[in-house]
Formats: sequence, C-alpha cells, structure tokens
Amino acid sequence: MQYKISIYPKVFLLIIFLGIYVGHSEWSNSVCFFQHNFKTEKVLKVVLRNDSNFNLNLWLYNIIPENSSVVDDWIESYKQDRDIALLDLINFFIQCSGCRGTVRIEMFRNMQNAEIIRKMTEEFDEHGPMTWRHNLSCAFAAMKLMTALVNVALNLSIHQDNTQRQYEAERNKMIGKRANERLELLLQKRKELQENQDEIENMMNSIFKGIFVHRYRDAIAEIRAVCIEEIGVWMKMYSDAFLNDSYLKYVGWTLHDRQGEVRLKCLKALQSLYTNRELFPKLELFTNRFKDRIVSMTLDKEYDVAVEAIRLVTLILHGSEEALSNEDCENVYHLVYSAHRPVAVAAGEFLHKKLFSRHDPQAEEALAKRRGRNSPNGNLIRMLVLFFLESELHEHAAYLVDSLWESSQELLKDWECMTELLLEEPVQGEEAMSDRQESALIELMVCTIRQAAEAHPPVGRGTGKRVLTAKERKTQIDDRNKLTEHFIIALPMLLSKYSADAEKVANLLQIPQYFDLEIYSTGRMEKHLDALLKQIKFVVEKHVESDVLEACSKTYSILCSEEYTIQNRVDIAHSQLIDEFVDRFNHSVEDLLQEGEEADDDDIYNVLSTLKRLTSFHNAHDLTKWDLFSNCYRLLRTGIEHGAMPEQIVVQALQCSHYSILWQLVKITEGSPSKDDLLVLRKTVKSFLAVCQQCLSNVNTPVKEQAFMLLCDLLMIFSHQLMTGGREGLQPLVFNPDSGLQSELLSFVMDHVFIDQDDENQSMEGDEEDEANKIEALHKRRNLLAAFSKLIIYDIVDMHAAADIFKHYMKYYNDYGDIIKETLSKTRQIDKIQCAKTLILSLQQLFNELVQEQGPNLDRTSAHVSGIKELARRFALTFGLDQIKTREAVATLHKDGIEFAFKYQNQKGQDYPPPNLAFLEVLSEFSSKLLRQDKKTVHTYLEKFLTEQMMERREDVWLPLISYRNSLVTGGEDDRMSVNSGSSSSKASSVRNKKGRPPLHKKRVEGCVLSLDESLEGSWLNRSENIHTPGALQAPQLTSTVLRENTRQMGEQIQEHESEQGSEQDFLHKRGLMEDDAEPIFEDVMMSSRGQLEDMNEEFEDTMVIDLPPSRNRRERAELRPDFFDSAAIIEDDSVRPGLLWLL
Repeated sequence: MQYKISIYPKVFLLIIFLGIYVGHSEWSNSVCFFQHNFKTEKVLKVVLRNDSNFNLNLWLYNIIPENSSVVDDWIESYKQDRDIALLDLINFFIQCSGCRGTVRIEMFRNMQNAEIIRKMTEEFDEHGPMTWRHNLSCAFAAMKLMTALVNVALNLSIHQDNTQRQYEAERNKMIGKRANERLELLLQKRKELQENQDEIENMMNSIFKGIFVHRYRDAIAEIRAVCIEEIGVWMKMYSDAFLNDSYLKYVGWTLHDRQGEVRLKCLKALQSLYTNRELFPKLELFTNRFKDRIVSMTLDKEYDVAVEAIRLVTLILHGSEEALSNEDCENVYHLVYSAHRPVAVAAGEFLHKKLFSRHDPQAEEALAKRRGRNSPNGNLIRMLVLFFLESELHEHAAYLVDSLWESSQELLKDWECMTELLLEEPVQGEEAMSDRQESALIELMVCTIRQAAEAHPPVGRGTGKRVLTAKERKTQIDDRNKLTEHFIIALPMLLSKYSADAEKVANLLQIPQYFDLEIYSTGRMEKHLDALLKQIKFVVEKHVESDVLEACSKTYSILCSEEYTIQNRVDIAHSQLIDEFVDRFNHSVEDLLQEGEEADDDDIYNVLSTLKRLTSFHNAHDLTKWDLFSNCYRLLRTGIEHGAMPEQIVVQALQCSHYSILWQLVKITEGSPSKDDLLVLRKTVKSFLAVCQQCLSNVNTPVKEQAFMLLCDLLMIFSHQLMTGGREGLQPLVFNPDSGLQSELLSFVMDHVFIDQDDENQSMEGDEEDEANKIEALHKRRNLLAAFSKLIIYDIVDMHAAADIFKHYMKYYNDYGDIIKETLSKTRQIDKIQCAKTLILSLQQLFNELVQEQGPNLDRTSAHVSGIKELARRFALTFGLDQIKTREAVATLHKDGIEFAFKYQNQKGQDYPPPNLAFLEVLSEFSSKLLRQDKKTVHTYLEKFLTEQMMERREDVWLPLISYRNSLVTGGEDDRMSVNSGSSSSKASSVRNKKGRPPLHKKRVEGCVLSLDESLEGSWLNRSENIHTPGALQAPQLTSTVLRENTRQMGEQIQEHESEQGSEQDFLHKRGLMEDDAEPIFEDVMMSSRGQLEDMNEEFEDTMVIDLPPSRNRRERAELRPDFFDSAAIIEDDSVRPGLLWLL
C-alpha cells in the first residue's frame, strides 16, 4: 500500500499537467474525455500490475529541483491531507507553465476539471518568457507518458499471450484432469487483461490524436524533434502495433523538415528500425516511397544529417541490395572524396558494403592457393583499382584511402598482395593488369603506406594532427615496422621493373620517407640498401623529368640523415653520383661555349640534362663545394651577350645559381663569417641580380618569368629583415632596389599579369586541354602578382608602385581580387595616409588614361567614367565604418584629389573649367567617409581654389564641381554621432546609435570635437597659398599601362560586378539542400508530401485509431535518452574607442 500511495499522485500529477497543457490548446475536449472517462485509480492498477518498473521517478526528479526530500515531504503531506497536497502540486505545475492563475481550495473541491482548466487558460501569458519552455516541457512529458503507456501495452500483450496459452493448455487436458476453477480464473484474468488493454488503447488514442498529430508539426523545432524521436521508440518497442504505413508516414513527411535537428531525429529513428532485419518486410512500402528523399539527404547542408543519411542508406543496402538502384549507389560513391571526413568515412563504409561484403573469404582463399598466391585479397584489390579509375579523380587517391581506412583497413594494409599483383606474372585464369591499373595500384599503395605511417588524415581533412592514444601509437609503430620490413626487400625490385616509367618511379620513390631506417642496421639488411641505392642511381641517369629527379633528391636527403648509421654508406654513394654529373657538366659546358653558335643538339642536350639533374639535387643538398655557380654564371653571361643560349638552359642556370646563393647564405648565417666572406657573397648576389634584371628584357617568356620570380625572392631574402634577430653583422648583404629596378619590376607585372586571357590563349585554340592550360596560366600570373605584392607589403618597393595594381581591382576582380584586396589591407596597416595617397593616385592614373583616349571633354555618362566611379566607391568601402581611425587618411585623400582637379588651368581662360575638373565627381564617392566637421574644413579648402565666377557657374561642364560641393555641404545628418561613436556614417546607424546609447560625457566629447575642428581648420587654412603639395606622390617612371590601349572596356566589368552592392562581401553563400527560411513552420507546412502517399492521405484526425494487434510472446525494449537543447547564442557588441588625435 505504501508503494501505491507514492505512485498514485505521480500518475495523477502527469494527467493534471497534461490537462493544463492541452486545455490551453485547441483540443481541450479530448483531454476532458481523457480525464472524465479514466479513473486515476484504474490507471494506477494497470500501471502497477503490468509494469512494476514504471519509471516516473526519473522524470519527476528532472522536473522538481534536485532534492529528494521534496518528493518525500509531499508524499507525507499527501498521506495527511489528500486535497491540500494535490492542490499544492497542481499550483506548482501551473506556476511552472507560465500561468499567472492559482487554483484555490474552493475551486478544487467544487469545480470540475474542465472548468478549472478553462479558468486557468484565461490566465496564460501567450508571449511570456516561460511559454516556450512550457510548451516544450509539456510536449516532452506527453511523449514520455505515451512511451510508458506503449510499454504497458506491450506487457499486457505478453501477459495475454501467456494467459491464452495457459488456458488452451488447461482446456486441452482430459476432463478428469481438467481444473475448472483454474479455467475460470484464467478466463477472468484474460477478461481483465482485455479490459486493461482497451483502457490503454483509449488513453494512447487520446494522446496520439490530441497531442502528437498536432505537435509533430509544431512551429518549435525542438517539439517536432521530440515527437519524431518518440514515435521511433514506439515503432521499435511495439512494432506489431505501430510499425505500419499509417505511422511511418509522419516520419517520411518530416524528412522534409527545414531544421536539421528534426531531420536528424527522423534518420536516427529509421536507423533503429532498419537495423532489425526482421522488420524489413514492414518497411518495404516506406522504402519505395521515401528512398529518393533519403538518398538526396546524403548531400544535406548539415554534415551531421548527411552522415546519418549515408548510414541509413548503408543499412538499407545491407538489408536488401535490390532496394537501391545503380544511380542511388553512385550518388553515395562520390562522397568518399568529400573534404568533410565524417561524411567521407560513412561513404567509405557504404562502398565497403557494396564492393567487398559479397565475397566468400573461404572461396577466395582456396582460389588464391590454387593460383599460388599468398593473399586471398587479390580480386578485392582489383575491384578497388577499377573503382578508383572509374571515378576519374586520380589526384585524390589519398582521400579514397582515408575514407576506407576505418572499414577496410585490413585490406588496405595487405601490401604483400599488392606487390604480388605488381611483380608476379598472371597465372592461368587470371587477367593481367593494364598499365593504367598498375599506375593506379602503385598510387593507392603509396597512399596506404602514408596513412599507416603517419596515422592522420591527408591534408584538407580534419583540423590538424591530433594526439594519438597509446593504442593508436602502438598500432602506428607496428604498421611502420611491417611496411619497412616488407618494402626494404620489395622496393628495389619494383624500381627495377618500372624504371622506365617516370610516373610509377616518382610514386615508388616516396616510400622510403616512411621507413624506420634503423631496421637497415638492426635487421642486417645493408645489401638491400645497396640494391636501393643502385636502382636510384640508375633512375637518375635514365630520367630528366623534374618530378622523378626531385623524388630521387628527397630520397637521398632522407637516407643521409645523420641520426642513422647508414648515413656514411649513403653519403658516399651520393657524392660519387654528384662527382660524376659535375664532371660531365663541366666538360659539356666547355664544349658548348667553345662551339658557340655552331653547337649541335647533342651538346645542348648534354648541358641541359646534366644541369637539370644538378639543379634538382641542389635544391635539397648543399653542393657549393662543387662551385656550380661559376659555370652557370658563364652560361647566363654568354646568353645575354650573344643571345644564342637556349631558353631551357637559361632557366635551369638561373635556378641553379639561385640555390647556390641560398646555400652560401645558410653557411654564413649558421657560422661566424669573416668580412671577406660577406663581401664575396655580396659580390655574387649583386652580379646575379644584375643578370636577372637583364633577363627581364629577354625575348623568351619563361626566361623573363623565372628571372622575375628569382628577383622578387632574393630582394625579399636580402632585405632589411635579414638583420633582425640579432644579425646586425649581415648588414653588408642587404640590398635595396633602386628606382630603375622597381620600375622594371612594375612594368613586368603590367605586361605579363594584367592582360586579357583571350589574347594570351589565342595560340591555344584547337587544343583539347585549352581550359586546363588557361587555369595553369592564370595560376602562374597570380604567383607573379603575389611575388611583387609581397615586396610592397614588406616595404621593399615604394608603396606608390601599388597604384598601378590597385587601379585594376575592378577590371580583374575575378582573377586577382583577393590578392589586391589583401595587399590594400596590409599597406593600410603599414601607413594609412600613404595608402590613401596611393589609392587616389591610382584613380588619377585611370583618369589620365581616359583623358588621353577620349580627350578633355569626357562623357560623364559613359561606361568608362562610371567604371572609375565604381572603383572609387569600392575603395571608399574599404575604409570601414570607424571614421575616427581613418579620419586623417580620408582628409588627405580629399586634399590630393582637390589639388589634382585644379592642377592645370584651362588654356582658354578662367571662364572655362580646368581639364581635370571632372575628377571631382570621382572624389565625391569618398565624401561619406568624412566626419561632419571635416566636411566643413574640406569645403573651406576647396573654396581656396575657386573664384567667384566658378561658384556661380551652372553649366553642365561645371556639374562635377557642383556635385562635389553638395556632397560636402549637405549630408551633415549622415554622421551626426561625430567623434562620440565613430562606428558608422549612415543615417540609420546614427539614429540607432542615439536610441541605443545614453549621451554620456557629452560635454567632454563636444569639447574634443571643437578642438579637433580648430586644429583641422588651422592646419589647412593657415598655410601658404601655394596649392602644390611638396609631398605629393608621383607616378612611377616606367608604367607601360599608361601608354597601352585598354583592350577591355570598363563597362564590361561594371556589369560583372553589379551584384556586389553595399559592402565588401567577397563570397556569396549558396543555398543548401535544406536552407532555413525566415518564416516559421506552421501546421500544414509538413503536409506537402501527401501527394507522395496517395494511399495514406486520409484525414487522420477522424480515422486514426490505435488498434493493438494480437500480442505475441516477444518483448522489445529500447533505452530512452533525454533530449538536450542549446541555449540561444549571445551576441557581444564591442564599443568603439573614441579620441584619436589627428594631425595634418
């Protein structure tokens, strides 16, 4: 009795709580039906008799504060006075729900439940802070109660089965042995169980029809998620009653929900069903109707949803391969190359199930033994190779391996099988691998070796290297030892077989970097090391491809590590190889220089081939003791003086000389150099820089590009930053480019970077790889621009040289917009005023070019003028919203712009406008960045250049002046916040700022503004009348773009960027598969899929009734997990610090 008393109020508590909730909603009639037709005592009996583990305590302890005495105290008060205790409990829930009402003792004793509910409904605060949590808590409680009732219904079904079985067994006995009393008792028990089942069915119907069918499409996503999660529990727990199309349709419709959280719950609910193979027949219709939607969700914009969708598709495949078409599978296949690792791993599991799960291991092993193979995985590896080739993403083998690593690790680590396929000839009945298949297998094999040795995903997946656990570290060490022991023996044989194939050799030579090189010594495998060195030497002598030579050089560098005992053996072999090539190079250079213009192709090839090999090795090895710089410099000087040197030889000689200088610098910085050493290196660098500068005028484009890149690199290395870090002694090595070299570098950029791609690729017409060539050419031009931009950013080249780059910001926005914008940002950080001067200079250059093309009478409505104005507008946006920080820079920009507009007088007289007056219309784009008091000062400065006649003129030719003056005189409201805020210049922002912040320290700020105004006016108005600016920037001496005709109309680029308005947003977010809408979900929004279920579209409110099927002797339970929801994000608003001193 004690147990019943403690449980009874809890059941009644839930019923009252749900009654308050649903009475507040549109279906209060259903609750009244629920409350008036079911006695709480009967509910208690059903619960206690059929589910002794009915766990309401857990839910109550989550709702009531974490103090077990609260419940115990209430139970004690209930024993003493039932009505008072229940009244306290009811009021507790009413207050928690956000209702302002209170149930008094008179109401509780004299009024019906429905009347009390309606009375409390009138006291609800619809928009109160507790309403959302109240709705969520109520829905959660209702769904959990429904789950408990389903559990009770399942127990009743089991008891009915047992009772019926006992009754049949007793009735089938002989009459003499039959116990009639027992039969009557069993009949009575069966009748009672059936009554209880009917009661439970009615309760579940009330909750389902009154709550679920409305709340599963609630406007609150968390409520929808709770509903879908619980219906999945019901289907799994009591599949005979709930796993049918009438209930599955709710999950199918909700797969289209706008919130990723709800879609995720749908997929997890379905996963719990598809995991059970016995339930597949009941899911067949649902699978056919919603399979396309589930497959499409593998591309969901929410990665968590996409991962679960892939896992669900994998379960469907595991249950029935016929359920998925080839097109469905292909939609999942390509996800193994996804950059998001969880998605790729899930797709890898699907691929593993599809490709590798159907084979019979025993049959494969027997077949391998008959063929004399050691591993049974030969056919599986062949299938993997074929899949890799058919995907046509050969540059992403590392991604494919990483995707399959968790599901197919044993197969991917079968390096013995891979080398067997590569080295051994095919036996009878086995198909030989093609050349493409062998190349693909080698690439995949190298990727598996890297994955095993490094134990982390490839670049582009994951946030970086994570710390390995002890178990993972042990696995990594074991795998590394295993691959080392195997490939120490197999690699020389592989290199020997494929030595003629450059691609295969370049991949195979990556393997030694993952070796544990100590095994050469500890395992007494020096003979295999000699075999490897022999094969590498043979490869170097046979190939001149840069990829192969660089791989050989890197392999020698790894094997020569001083920490290993094999270093001496490898160093001797390496030195012998270099000696041989240096001797060959010296003789071939002498022969080439002696023959001069009469040199034949063999002489040129001998020099070029040996120089390529030495250059590749010089990159990773210090070869300065062989003095390669001397002969390289001789080749370069001969080419410059006579002009007959082949371009490839010049390119390689430049690169080799560059490496030689860098290795000399390394020696000096690591040691204690003498003054003579510094002077020798300075002389070497100076002579090489002169050669590179002369090569800029070479007729061959590859030579010019190589010389330009090396010049930029060396100027960066030997700049003033060389002395940082306590290296002041290296000051003699610092080189500062003179104005002539700076102009030549800038001219090169103008001539080779800012060009029309169509003009450059005219020679590529008809080429099948035209698009690839264009991309490669663009990548090369971007590297050239980035190299020169670094010189500007690090103050090696004067900042005003950037004007020629900034002026192309709009015209070449798609190609170089990110580089130019970053350069602009960095230069502004260095010097705001100088950057502003550079910006206005770039606009002046564009204006001058336009005047040269069209004459002084410009058409202000033309596309070219509009293009300059648009560029000015974009420049203005880069100043940001903090006008205090950019105050001086913007004012300087206006000052230079005004002086440029009035720099020249019209030759016809003062009655005619100055030739550059139209530039004021461009300058007006920056007026919005001026503070109100600065606008007055700038206007006063402008008036110093105006005569009375100019102020009175109103003809069209004077409209730029009128427009600019209006932008300074008007617009005072645009920056009303003045110095106080400094965060926005727009009127809307000003109004919002005034409303949002109190006018603190107003007097002090106004005084600050006044003093700034006075200093500003004094700095401009009290100066001499000379309008020429002593510090004005001048255009560079050599800028080929000024004289070159514009082949692209600026109007075209205006159309290309019409969509970019109002801010500097460089990237537009594309709408995902399930993009969120601003509007909330209403009741009927989830019913859009009814057309997909023509046989399920009945009105469920009228016909949907839970009808428990005949029970079976089986019990299915599921562990219920609580649902957690994140709180709203807090947006912090950083205030702007005023008070920047501004001096001109």
